[in-house]
Amino acid sequence: MNNSFTNTARLLGAGLRALLVLTLVTGVIYPLVVTGIAQGLFHDKANGSEIKADGEVVGSSLIGQQGYSLDYFQPRPANGLGENSVNTQYQLILSGATNRSGDNPELIKWVKEAKAKVIKENSVPGYTVRASQVPADAVTSSGSGLDPNISPEYADIQVHRVAEKNGLSVAQVRKLVDDHTEGRTLGFMGEPRVNVLELNIALKDLVASN
Repeated sequence: MNNSFTNTARLLGAGLRALLVLTLVTGVIYPLVVTGIAQGLFHDKANGSEIKADGEVVGSSLIGQQGYSLDYFQPRPANGLGENSVNTQYQLILSGATNRSGDNPELIKWVKEAKAKVIKENSVPGYTVRASQVPADAVTSSGSGLDPNISPEYADIQVHRVAEKNGLSVAQVRKLVDDHTEGRTLGFMGEPRVNVLELNIALKDLVASN
C-alpha cells in the first residue's frame, strides 16, 4: 500500500516537473527567442510592414486601401469585400473574392462597367485612354480584395489625370511612378508592381513641396 502510494506520488511529481519545464520552454523561452530574432532581423515585417506618413502609421504595405479621391492614384477594385456590419469605420476587416467564374454574366457586367469608368476618369484634355490600354488589374479585384499593388500599366494610364488634378507636370508624376515601381521578386517571381499607398504618400509630399 505504501509502496503504491509512493510510486504514484513520484509519478505525479515527475509529471508536474515535466509540465513546468515544458511550459517554461515552449510557453516562455521559445516565444521570447523567436520574437527577439524576428525583431532583430525582420523588424519591419514582424510589426506588420507598417507604412508611416508624418510620423504616424497610416497603413500596411501588405493591405490595400479604398476610398482615394481622384486626386490620387486608384487601387484595384475590391468587389469581393462585401459589406461590413462589424466595424463601419474600417472596412478592411473583411477579405474575400467575388467567386464568379470567367463567363459569369454579373462579372462580365462588372468588368465592362469598370473599364468604362477607368477610361472616363483617366481621359483628360490632350490625353484619351483607349480600351486596349486598360490592364486586367484595373477592372478585376484580387483573390483577397486587399491587393496593395497595381501594375505599372495601370499606374501609367492614371498619370495624366493625377498631374492635372494636382497642378503637376506629366513628367513629374511619371517619374514618381517609375521611382515606386518594383521589379519581380528575385528577378523572376511575380510581376512588376507599384504599391498604391506608398505612391500616394509620395504624391502628397510632392504636391506639398511645389
